[in-house]
Amino acid sequence: MKVILLKDVKGSGKKGDVVDVADGYAKNFLLKRGLAAVADTANLNALKGKKEAQQHRIDMQRKEATDTAKALEGKTVTAFAKAGEGGKLFGSVTSKEVANLIEEQLKVKVDRKKLTLNADIKAFGTYEVQAKLFAGITAKLYVNVTQEQ
Repeated sequence: MKVILLKDVKGSGKKGDVVDVADGYAKNFLLKRGLAAVADTANLNALKGKKEAQQHRIDMQRKEATDTAKALEGKTVTAFAKAGEGGKLFGSVTSKEVANLIEEQLKVKVDRKKLTLNADIKAFGTYEVQAKLFAGITAKLYVNVTQEQ
C-alpha cells in the first residue's frame, strides 16, 4: 500500500515521503496513529502543492537575502561612542547596536543574530562585520567607531 508519511517514521522514511509499505503495517500502525495518509490523487496533489509553496518561500527568502547582501557589501556605518583615557570605550559596540546603525544609516533591516563581529569592539577604529543572510549568502561591511562629539 502506498502512503504519504505525515511525520518521520524510523525505518520507513521522512515526513512528506511517498512510500510503499505492507497493508497491515499501513492500516494497523501508520494510519491508526496518524503517521501517514493514503496516497490517493487528492493527497498527492495536496503534497505537491505544499512542496511547491515551500520551494517558492525558500526562493523568495534567497532573493531577499541576495538583495540585502548587494545593499550591504562593502558599505561602512559610523558608530559614535564615549571613551576614557587611552581611547578605550566605555563598554563596547554590540551586534545589536550595529544592526540599529545599519537600519538607520543604510535603510536595510538586518537581524542582529545574523551579524558576526570578528572581535569585540572596545576601541576606536574600523572593524569588519560579516552578515550571514542565508545559506551561502554573506556580505562584508565595516563599522567605523569614532569619538562622540
